[in-house]
Amino acid sequence: METSHTNHFFYGCFEKEEKMKILKGIIKFLPVIILATLMIKEFDALIAAPIATIAALIIAIFMEKHSFKDCIDTAMKSVSNILIALFILMFAYAMASAFMTTGVGAAVVNIALSAGVTARSIAVVGICVTAVLSVATGTSWGTMAACAPIFLWLNHIVHGDIVLTACAIAGGACFGDNIGLISDTTIVSSGIQGVEVVDRIRTQGVWSILCLALAAITFYIVGSAVLKLPTTHGDVSGIMDSVPKAALDYLKSEKPEAVDLLNQVVKGVPYYMAIPLVLVIVLAIAKFNTFICIGSGIVSAYLLGLPAGTTGKLTEYLDLCKSAFGEAGSWVVVMMMWVAAFGGIMRQMHAFDPLAHFVAKVSSKVRHVMFCNGVLSLIGNAVLADEMAQIVTVGPIIKEIAEDNIEGSEEDMYKIKLRNATFGDAMGVFGSQLIPWHVYLGFYVGVAKNVYPLFKFTPKHFIMYNFMAMIAVASLLLLTLTGADKFVPLFRLPREPEVKLKEF
Repeated sequence: METSHTNHFFYGCFEKEEKMKILKGIIKFLPVIILATLMIKEFDALIAAPIATIAALIIAIFMEKHSFKDCIDTAMKSVSNILIALFILMFAYAMASAFMTTGVGAAVVNIALSAGVTARSIAVVGICVTAVLSVATGTSWGTMAACAPIFLWLNHIVHGDIVLTACAIAGGACFGDNIGLISDTTIVSSGIQGVEVVDRIRTQGVWSILCLALAAITFYIVGSAVLKLPTTHGDVSGIMDSVPKAALDYLKSEKPEAVDLLNQVVKGVPYYMAIPLVLVIVLAIAKFNTFICIGSGIVSAYLLGLPAGTTGKLTEYLDLCKSAFGEAGSWVVVMMMWVAAFGGIMRQMHAFDPLAHFVAKVSSKVRHVMFCNGVLSLIGNAVLADEMAQIVTVGPIIKEIAEDNIEGSEEDMYKIKLRNATFGDAMGVFGSQLIPWHVYLGFYVGVAKNVYPLFKFTPKHFIMYNFMAMIAVASLLLLTLTGADKFVPLFRLPREPEVKLKEF
């Protein structure tokens, strides 16, 4: 009888202890809920992130008994981890502006358009051009702002399907944001996982290109066989006259580089202005330092622009670069710093331990752990509604999950880190295209409405035919779960017994 009472007492204590653990876990997760709620309610990240950081700080001090100094030191250390990424980001912005202004972007667009565009092919041309341009500029937003006026109005001229074309350029714009050497998401996701950007690009390159090719084929099939679009050819000479004054004024105010690009597309630039893009890609493949790759693009764009007549005084070009530095040093950098500080404090109080424990509990194989990491990245993006917030916040979590639960050689663990970096970036950038409340879609809808006011765009329109995002997200998860990634060159994850789950 006494033993029974004793057992009941111990079980009761155990139950109480477990309930307290769950309650503490929920409280520690509250800052994430606060951040997600504010982002979903369309608060600016520079309001949402500081509020969430303060909430995390309060919980860490009063519940976890961390000192204020320790919390601040942890936050600063987390910010310092992305400093190199911030410097690269500033140079990336300079290169993006240079490519738009000097004619590099226009040359790429004109090369594609010279082949002749019809209603059936415009979506295919759109996704290919924006994919190349986004690799060159490293920004999906900049690519969308530059290409939306061209392709949405060109679509109008050739009588294409506006939603199909919009989804094509949105998906293509995200291609370079996921794999571009100078993309901020590529740089930050790689930095958090401790891998080289060039290694990331090399290992996921074939998979990315296959996704792009499959998406392009799907766009053509849907345009020709499903929607049965006409084969009318278009003429870009009248694009500027077709753009409403309000839309043009918006571009002149918010993105003057896009206006430069539009004018250059109409007037034409020498095809050799595409050389800076080729040079950057070649140097990246050859494993040159990121700063060398970016610098070569900036310098060569100016030098080739002199005989092309697209660049003038060196001082004016340097002013352009300086302005780009300032643009990168404003909202994006400050937001990244706040989110990094938030993630540092959250990691300090082990706020994501319950998620990590759950992944470890349900996983019986290494690929199960990695699949869960991919799902966590996608869920994090949906909750936070911002791909950079997801990368900086969830990235360290999936890194720790892999390190705490998987063991293998240094080479094999590096491959694990590369896949985690791909998860963070791909589920952030491509996943954003499938989340109606995401800031990505909000931006795309805003740009599309301004440059093409003849159609009332909504987030669902950018999801409806976004085959690039659908294929990338679905294939990455399925390839990881099934082990079929072994059929994709350079993309294979190490398998048991090369790597194995740790025994606890």
